[in-house]
Amino acid sequence: MQNYAIKIGEIIKQRRELLGLLQPQLSELSGVSTRTIQLVEQGKGNPSLDTLLKLAEPLGLFPMLLLKDTTKIDAS
Repeated sequence: MQNYAIKIGEIIKQRRELLGLLQPQLSELSGVSTRTIQLVEQGKGNPSLDTLLKLAEPLGLFPMLLLKDTTKIDAS
């Protein structure tokens, strides 16, 4: 489970950086606290489905991308 959380965090962080967003900016766009974004990106904590959906939208990610087998995903 921890590996799964790490992969989700990596995808979110890579996409955020690709879009040139800082964590506080993503927080403002998504309604998710900056601290929660930090934890998700570090693969820590246990984000809810609602949190993942809120983060996926402003990043232009398909929610299913975050929920499927992330060992086969190239986030670049």
